[in-house]
Formats: sequence, C-alpha cells, structure tokens
Amino acid sequence: MKTIVLAACLTLVAAKAQAISRYDPTHMSCAKVQSTIARQGAVILRYQSKRVPGLPLYDRYVQSQQFCTMGEVRTRAYVPSADTKSCPVYNCRRPDNDRHFRRRFFHNN
Repeated sequence: MKTIVLAACLTLVAAKAQAISRYDPTHMSCAKVQSTIARQGAVILRYQSKRVPGLPLYDRYVQSQQFCTMGEVRTRAYVPSADTKSCPVYNCRRPDNDRHFRRRFFHNN
C-alpha cells in the first residue's frame, strides 16, 4: 500500500511540473497575453524571430517574483503580439554581476 501511495504522489509531482502552458503571442492581443500570464502565473511564449526567418524564439514568462527560482530576479521583457510589436511582460534572469564588476573597475578613463 505504501508503494502505491508513493507512486501516486510522484506521478502527481511529475504531472504538475510539466503542466506549464505554451502560447503563440502573435495570435493574441497584448492584453490577452498579459492576462494569460497573470491567470496562470507562468507560461511559455513561442514565436518566430523577425530578424532571422524560420528561427523560433521562446522563453518562460512570469506574473511575479515568486515564480522565479532562487538566484533569479524578475526582469521586464517584450514580446510581439497581434496588436503591438512590443508587449511588456516579465521573465526570470540571473543578475549579470560580472558585467557590473567589469564596468565598475575596468572602464576606460
């Protein structure tokens, strides 16, 4: 019985981890993209690059900082939507402390 309960719990955890939804923001208005992210907390947006034809671009976009992992911060990003070229959304990124270090200590005088 313990084995069955453990297997059921592991199955539920695995199912939840793969439950993130994927959308094409170019088929949605900017308001719809933002409301979808707000409703689901985190989604994957996938669309075609404008600079390199045929290149798919995608990333995970989040509602708030709580959807980022430890060591990441929520940063503003922009995706194309059906009604605008730059729909403001948020994703999670690791801070680039190395770039800040180089700019601060190795700038040209």
